[in-house]
Amino acid sequence: QMQQRRETSLSRKKIQVSFVIRDAVEKYNRSGVNALQVDPSINRLYTAGRDSIIRIWNINEPERKETDHYVGSMEHHTDWVNDIVLCCNGRTLISASSDTTVKVWNAHRGFCMSTLRTHKDYVQSLAYAKHKEHVASAGLDRQIFIWDVNTLTALTTTRNTVTTSNVNGCKNSIYSVAMNDAGTVLVAGSTERALRVWDPRTCEKRMKLRGHTDNVKAIWINREGTQVLSGSSDGSVKLWSLGQQRCIATLRVHNEGIWTLAATQSGSTFGNIFSSGRDGQVICTDMQDPNFAHYLVCQETASVAQLQLDGKETPELIYCATTNTHVNAWKIKQSDIENDAEMAETFSDSFFQFKQPYSTQPSYVVPGGSGITQYKVMPDKRHILTQNTEDRVALWDVLTASCVKDIGLADFESEVKKREQMVYVPNWFAVDLKLGMLSIHLEEPECFYGWMAAKDVAGFNVVDPVAKVNYGSVMLHVLLEQWPVTQEKLIEPPNETGEPNPAAQVKPKGNQYFKVPPHIPVIFSEVGGRTLFRLLCGDAAGETEGMLLRETVPHWVLQAVTENKISVPYIKISFYLQPHPSSKIKPLKNVNNKLSANDLLSMAKVMEHVHEKILCSDDASQASANGGSSSTADPNQAKAAVAVSEHNLELLCSDMILNPDWNLRTVKFLIWKGKGDLILHYRLKNT
Repeated sequence: QMQQRRETSLSRKKIQVSFVIRDAVEKYNRSGVNALQVDPSINRLYTAGRDSIIRIWNINEPERKETDHYVGSMEHHTDWVNDIVLCCNGRTLISASSDTTVKVWNAHRGFCMSTLRTHKDYVQSLAYAKHKEHVASAGLDRQIFIWDVNTLTALTTTRNTVTTSNVNGCKNSIYSVAMNDAGTVLVAGSTERALRVWDPRTCEKRMKLRGHTDNVKAIWINREGTQVLSGSSDGSVKLWSLGQQRCIATLRVHNEGIWTLAATQSGSTFGNIFSSGRDGQVICTDMQDPNFAHYLVCQETASVAQLQLDGKETPELIYCATTNTHVNAWKIKQSDIENDAEMAETFSDSFFQFKQPYSTQPSYVVPGGSGITQYKVMPDKRHILTQNTEDRVALWDVLTASCVKDIGLADFESEVKKREQMVYVPNWFAVDLKLGMLSIHLEEPECFYGWMAAKDVAGFNVVDPVAKVNYGSVMLHVLLEQWPVTQEKLIEPPNETGEPNPAAQVKPKGNQYFKVPPHIPVIFSEVGGRTLFRLLCGDAAGETEGMLLRETVPHWVLQAVTENKISVPYIKISFYLQPHPSSKIKPLKNVNNKLSANDLLSMAKVMEHVHEKILCSDDASQASANGGSSSTADPNQAKAAVAVSEHNLELLCSDMILNPDWNLRTVKFLIWKGKGDLILHYRLKNT
């Protein structure tokens, strides 16, 4: 009954199939980094960002350039990872993503233990109360959920009930959330331009703090839960007293919006605070100094999404997650800011202009990779040309989910022009570069628009000249070919004892011409909504994956891969056939010159039709004899009827001579481009 309700629910929502073309091991960030966590006890840095992957790095000996700092990856999200927190003394990592989920990971072994699906929109921020092992998640759905991490890590297949507290009252999308260590105060910042405060133990509202003039993007709370720092897109950092319920200090050290804060604590108040954001400047302010002395730690070349101190009792380094793919570690000052005369001379008196940063070069760099920044789908609607952040150009094959040519450094537009073709194929997939990699999306019915003549598809060994192939159907078969329900046993004769042969081979029901790498992720999701299931192509044969596929795969995909049934039949195009005005061939009476044919019909076949059914038919001969009058024959018409063959015919559309290899849809959409039925003209060559 539960399965039936699930199927009914899925049937009401449009489901798309997506896959990501990528390497087997993605060692380096492909797009911007959104979040960082440091575990100083084992010298590990965790990075997460826009390519959906959480990576683990060894920062034990960062100065050794020859050392590969990459340790491993944690992959299960399908969209940007916006925030991560380490819990349980570094054993557990919690992640929040734009795929609307919160995931719980075994941080040391790198696998996903559970997925929380209570949010209905992007999950933007996490907060951690380490004394209670509670985590709060918040996002664009205006919801805040509080989770008991010990409960989450104890989930099993039979014991899978999760309880959560839901904090209500926020009326706008939430971008930042924070809790103190004891879990007695929770603060959220949103597009409301205010801070809302709750008691997370009772979910009771405590206060609302107004003062910012733009979105509140960053919040930091002291251990005691008595003071709060907030950073806003209005460029200011505010210090709030929760006891007094008011702002007690405003810092304006940035010219642009503030996206992230980090802080040290001195007693029960803040010591040094670090702020950064759109301008890429990391600025340290001494909150113990009456004048809030500050200095420029470093200048990043891109906007900073998150700051993370190195976790030492007296921090020495600060890590910066930016919209670049690498992560820089910068040295910070160890002495009091106000007592450093040399540094005081280095900076101007202006809050907004610093002469020189304290650190001009990062202490070390966690390397990043190159992400795809632009693409062009080729006219054959099978290949995609891309350019990445290093200006390298590559050619990709969608049907094999692989790179077929690394062109290297080249002018992108020139490479596009080299591959221009006079061919029209309907769009059957959509592309996005959100992850810094090619993500391909298939939806019904659009994915079945790509009908092709098999002889025109490289990779098909098809002798039949009229055989047709549907790109979308082929793609679905290829992605799910390891799923047992898509396979069938070959019929083999019985063995010598007369019993069925147990060694009967298994083959996919679909084509045998294309394969995709087993590491390609396949994602089923609601169109414009949440992810339902993610798996790797090679894992579809697994028992658990097979069960989840049966629950998730929509009916239109199931029909395509198990019954070879698709919802889009062959497309027909209506057109008129008429003699060209420049020819001396007269239109024939009693001949229907409006025809309808499959859109893959070639112009060569139309020429054959003109020759056999019009010019050389009995009607044509009779018309040539009568010439349209009582007894006088038209010599030109007679000549056409007797001597013409399709080899000295030519077809025209909009006065352009047509290549015999072009098909009807190419002519209609690339040459005719007009409203109404297509008009083709025929004439003898050289007339």
